[in-house]
Amino acid sequence: MAELLFWPALLAYSEAAVAYAGNARRPGRAGRFATWGVRVGWLAQTALLGVQAERSDGFPWDTWAGSLDLFVWLVVTAYLFWGCRSRFRLLGLAVMPPAVGLLFAAWLGGATKTHVNDAYSSAFLALHVGLVLAAFAGFTLSAGLAALYLWQERRLKLHRAGGLLGRAPSLVTLDALEGRVVAFAVPALTGGIVAGFVRLRSHGGSVDALMIVTLVTWAVFAAYLVLRHGLGWRGRRAAYLVLAGFALVVVARLGLPLTHFA
Repeated sequence: MAELLFWPALLAYSEAAVAYAGNARRPGRAGRFATWGVRVGWLAQTALLGVQAERSDGFPWDTWAGSLDLFVWLVVTAYLFWGCRSRFRLLGLAVMPPAVGLLFAAWLGGATKTHVNDAYSSAFLALHVGLVLAAFAGFTLSAGLAALYLWQERRLKLHRAGGLLGRAPSLVTLDALEGRVVAFAVPALTGGIVAGFVRLRSHGGSVDALMIVTLVTWAVFAAYLVLRHGLGWRGRRAAYLVLAGFALVVVARLGLPLTHFA
């Protein structure tokens, strides 16, 4: 059953990625097809996660592949908050192609197979992994917004407000959304880190490389909030800082359960 739900999700996301590319060249109908592709794929993947949760005796996404599957779902879910609007279809061009690649990688790693790590309780995994992945999904979306901000700013400086890529949100809108997403993601990551260290203290263990990278990621995005709200950082500087933090997210996400929950 899980396999039957995986392929519709992957195909729908793939259709959306191709349609977003077509919409970039000629805005219009392709963008609407892309939006529906994201919606259909999200519904199929949601059903897939539901089946996995129902059939598992514990937390079913505790492997590298499983957590990658959940991460893709969280990213697409976050994107859908704005992605159905025509002005944010360029953001879909940044989100959906990587989502397709990561979801396929998750399948290759065995994401549709049921596996439970008996070394950790389901409640701990749901809290720790769930919060950390939700935060990383938020940082991923904020990086997409930051990249779109920098692209839009450059286009305006070159006096190319029109063009083949169609209309995009205003710089003010992109900057504001970027800040809101980070403001949500930092507390989520804080909660996930606290849960991890509480268990580490009570059950023993040692700090590994992933923990250090995650802490540095938290520090970068926490600094972003301090600089934004305390010193008035906006626009280009803030966008570059988000992209720098996202580079750490990539390192942490690719290494997640491979070394951490092994």
